Amino acid sequence: MELSPMQYKGFVWPHNPRTYSITYHRAVAVHKVPFGRYAMQDVGMSYRVMQGEGEFFGEDAYDTFRALASVFYENGPGTLLHPVWQSAQAYFVDLALAQEPRKDYVRYTFTFWETLSLYRESLAPAGAEGPSGESAPPAGGGAAAGTGQTHTVVQGETLWGIAQAWGLTLGELLAKNPQLKNPNVIQPGQVIQVR
Repeated sequence: MELSPMQYKGFVWPHNPRTYSITYHRAVAVHKVPFGRYAMQDVGMSYRVMQGEGEFFGEDAYDTFRALASVFYENGPGTLLHPVWQSAQAYFVDLALAQEPRKDYVRYTFTFWETLSLYRESLAPAGAEGPSGESAPPAGGGAAAGTGQTHTVVQGETLWGIAQAWGLTLGELLAKNPQLKNPNVIQPGQVIQVR
């Protein structure tokens, strides 16, 4: 099985990183109670940390690393499309050279922190965009619109599943739908452009 390339904002990895890991965090509060005892309280999930190590090689290896570093300097979160993990809105928080760079070989490490964009003001209510007056097709179906074909989200669908049903990659589907700020948050009735 060939994996799709990792992408973040405008940067597409020429080949996927060699290693990557994901760490889930849960916040737990500890409360002291009399007689040397304690009680623990789960205060919820925290951000995920996605990190790894990769290498660029070939004549333009260092130029490729510099292009990745330019993305690091951009402010704000972006969509991280990973070949294995679920896509996420994330901040690019760490980029480091893991050896002395050469023109034809660069080994690097990276870290992304997931952000929960449900709390960002930039998210519009679900279904706010898209053509109006369309009836909802069945799951995996579509409706013709004046500007192309659309798909109306039904309960339980994911963007990844919709992309697969229409023969698209997730990146292609997101490019057709710039109104989607977080690919993990779609609602039934929301209209997605597919053609």
